[in-house]
Amino acid sequence: MNMLYDSEAFAVVHILADAPAEGELQVADGPQIARHGFEIVDKRSGKEVYLDGSWAEMFQQQISAWQRTMPSQEEVETTLEGYAGLAQMPVVMH
Repeated sequence: MNMLYDSEAFAVVHILADAPAEGELQVADGPQIARHGFEIVDKRSGKEVYLDGSWAEMFQQQISAWQRTMPSQEEVETTLEGYAGLAQMPVVMH
């Protein structure tokens, strides 16, 4: 898990799929696909959204664009606010 962004309004975490340790056998009932995702927490509303699959791919493209263009905090948070509109899950301690 990697913290990518943290402000008063938002937090973004990149969650990496667990890969088997070197020499460890992985038992599988079928094809195994590494699933990576992003959790966006809207601290203002206390809700979070988890992006995986094509949503995660689109968000990864956005992060790559930010790395090239170095946007302002306002630009980043405007984009995150759009994703936060998808948030339905209340944030709980785990």
